[in-house]
Amino acid sequence: MSSAQGFGSNSPRTKLTQSQLNAILLRHQAFRKSQPGGVRANLKMRDLSHLDLSGIDLSDADLSGAKLFSARLTGANLANANLYAADLRLANLEKADLRRADLRGACLRGAVLSEATLVEVDLRDGTLLHYDSSGEMYAHDYEDSVLTSELTAATIRGADLSRAKVANAFVMQTDLTDAILRGTKFMRANLTGSNLTGCDLTDADLTEANLSGARLSGAVMTGCAINRTNFSGATLIGAILDAAQMRSPNLQAAVLAKTLENPEDDLREMLMEHLTWIDSGGKTGKRADLSALDLSGRKLDGINLSAAILQCIALRGANLSGAAMAIADMSLADLRKADLSKADLRGVNFERATLTGANLTGAQLGPVHIQTMSGHVWRANLQRARLGMALLCKADLRKANLSGANLAGADLTGADLSEADLTGADLTGALLDGATMDQAIVEEAIGLAV
Repeated sequence: MSSAQGFGSNSPRTKLTQSQLNAILLRHQAFRKSQPGGVRANLKMRDLSHLDLSGIDLSDADLSGAKLFSARLTGANLANANLYAADLRLANLEKADLRRADLRGACLRGAVLSEATLVEVDLRDGTLLHYDSSGEMYAHDYEDSVLTSELTAATIRGADLSRAKVANAFVMQTDLTDAILRGTKFMRANLTGSNLTGCDLTDADLTEANLSGARLSGAVMTGCAINRTNFSGATLIGAILDAAQMRSPNLQAAVLAKTLENPEDDLREMLMEHLTWIDSGGKTGKRADLSALDLSGRKLDGINLSAAILQCIALRGANLSGAAMAIADMSLADLRKADLSKADLRGVNFERATLTGANLTGAQLGPVHIQTMSGHVWRANLQRARLGMALLCKADLRKANLSGANLAGADLTGADLSEADLTGADLTGALLDGATMDQAIVEEAIGLAV
């Protein structure tokens, strides 16, 4: 297939200086405001490589076939822009607005798009076009006239690609950590070796997509179409899947959570070794490592797993009431509808864990004061944790890190959130009656009545 660089290759691009570009941008700004002398920016087939375009407004502009190699476009407004077959290799588009932009056939190899808005962007195939001497475009006549959009080795952490069209695109070795991919169309896309840790793929379409070797730990895949999807060697430990998806033959080649052959005996032995490890201060026994195990639905109330390693563990619907799990690492864990009422979770690591509908009534999620010369305070980490509809009544969340957490519809009645970090947290519909929020950080929090 042809690459985006082939677009208009028979016509050299005109290099623009920063001053020439500034004049075009001024006219475009006037155009956007419907002022006299305003002209829509026409930058098709222009060379804007290495220019600083940070924060500019090029919404609705024509940048088809433009060369923006290593250009700086941080925070730029490119909504509805025509970037058909544009060369955006190594461009910095961090926090840029690209909603509904036409990126068919564009090359974004190595580009940075972290926290960018790419809602409803079109990254499907394009058709190879050229310009004639009069400046008119015409299609390439050869069979390999299809331009495949490319996002290989791009960094797209925390970006919003909801309902984007990415069919057939190359998205190999790409970092999509924490990206929002709700309803995104990935049919036949090549996502080999990409990092989709913590992604929201709700209702996405992965039909015939290649996800071999991809990492999907903590990814939400409910309602996601996975017909004929290639999951060979893909890591789905800690991924949130529907019951029907778990029965799919496509997942047989994936790396999934493990089950114990003799769960009662094996668990008992591990817990005894762990208690010996705790009592001896780590000198004897063995620290429990239950990472990637599926213990869903188990009765584990009152269990002592303090400081245990529980990464990507599946504990859906498990009874952990009154459990001691202080300073345990439960990052990317699946704790949907688990009972953690009155559990000791001080200093716990719940980063990117899914606790939707979990019961944390009266749970201790405050800090642990480490007995050292420095008097270090170990805070509970719930960064980007999913706590939608969770019960957190009278929970102790003092100094907890809840930045980016989803607390939509959660019951925080009487909870203590003193000095908690709620930066960018979603509190839409959360109940906060009687909650203490003294010195809490609520910058960019969503749904919080001021």
